[in-house]
Order: sequence, then structure tokens, then C-alpha cells
Amino acid sequence: MKLPHFLSSYLKQSRSLLQNHDLDRAMELAVGGDFETVGVLEFCLLKQLGLSPGHTVVDVGCGSGRLAVQLKDYLTGQLVGLDVVPELYEYAQRLCGRDDWRFYSAPGTTIPEPDGSADFITFFSVFTHLQHEETYRYLREARRVLKADGKIVFSFLEYRLPSHWFIFEHSVRDDRPDKVLNQFMDRDMIHCFAHDLGLTVLELQDGHLPHIALDRVIRWSDGRQVEGHGCLGQSVCVLTRQDES
Repeated sequence: MKLPHFLSSYLKQSRSLLQNHDLDRAMELAVGGDFETVGVLEFCLLKQLGLSPGHTVVDVGCGSGRLAVQLKDYLTGQLVGLDVVPELYEYAQRLCGRDDWRFYSAPGTTIPEPDGSADFITFFSVFTHLQHEETYRYLREARRVLKADGKIVFSFLEYRLPSHWFIFEHSVRDDRPDKVLNQFMDRDMIHCFAHDLGLTVLELQDGHLPHIALDRVIRWSDGRQVEGHGCLGQSVCVLTRQDES
């Protein structure tokens, strides 16, 4: 049986990194580098959006745990981490050391959690590597799992931003058949998906503009130091259930 493109490419990439680097470095590179810095930005974003210690978070595409490890001493509620690469979510589970949290393999584009059980469902750097139909299915599942007043948070790439365009140019030059897909979304499509699924768009933030209130100074691997407000680089969308808008 042929594996889905996103699964086969990610498995190949992760296992290549493990062969060529020590474990910690491989786990950082597998999620794009800057493990701690990006995790802090994601954590601060969720707090800005109303995350409280007692909330339940479902982190789809949890990777090696860059968000989870930032939440481990803050979140008294549940965290569920899903990823398609076992080596990544198993590393995240060990790193967090939270026996009450669950990490498991993502079964396609479903979220096997109860209806109305999550306060936050996150997709950081997930839809950037999926076909649009897969993104739609994931959002449909997220709407089902979301509590009435919960929030879905995802990052995305868009053609209109020059800071994202170079990623597309790189993809054009890279003609390897097994390369990791870099997928772009436009805002009209996001609004269309949201309307069809009974979701409301609460926020759309440009990826290059500082919009995340930081609770500490962060440092990028290239030497940049940021305080006050930061950004993920990818744009951010926040959704909620339409019946609560």
C-alpha cells in the first residue's frame, strides 16, 4: 500500500536526520530548527489568545515537542500530541515527562478525541505541508473536537508576502519527487473553508509582523534577539465555532 506523500516524505526526512546527527540535534532539525525559540513563540501566542492552566490542548503535528515542552510546567490540564513520525512524538513524550499527557500516531486526517473536548487545537507548520483537501478534513475534525468556546490556531504560508515567496521559489527549483511539500493558502480559501465548516475567523496575522506578546527575551539561531513582540515567520489564523461568534 502506497503511503500518503506527506507521511512518506516526513518519515524519510526524520530517519535521515537521525542517521546523520545526535538525537537532540536531529529532533530540533526535524521541526525546522530554533526549537526553543519557536516553542516560546507558540506558547506566548496561546496565552495571548486566552490559554489557561486548566485548559485541554490538542497539538496536531506536535513534532518533537517544541510547544509541549513549553507547556509542561504551565498546563495542569490535558495535552494530546499527534504526529505522523513515531520518533518525534516519542521524543516529545520523554522530554515532557508528563505521565498524564498522551502522545500518539496521527491516523490520517482524523483526530480521535471526543466531541467538544478541547479548548485549543493547534496546527503549527502542518497545513504548510498538506494538500488542501487534507487541510479541510483536519479542520472539519477540529470543529467536532473543539469546545463551544474553544479556538483553532494554525500557521500558514501565503503568496502575497515577500518573506514567504522565496519558499515557493525554492520549491520550484527543487524537482526531487520525494521532497517535502510546501503548501500555500490564500485568505479567500480560509474564509470559504471556515464558512462551509461552521467556523468563524477571529484573527489573521501577517507572518512577518510582530504580533505575539513575549514574556521573555528570545534569541534566534542567526543571532537576532527579540523582546516585546515577535512573530513565527508563518502567518497565523485563529478560528472558533460559528455558533459562539
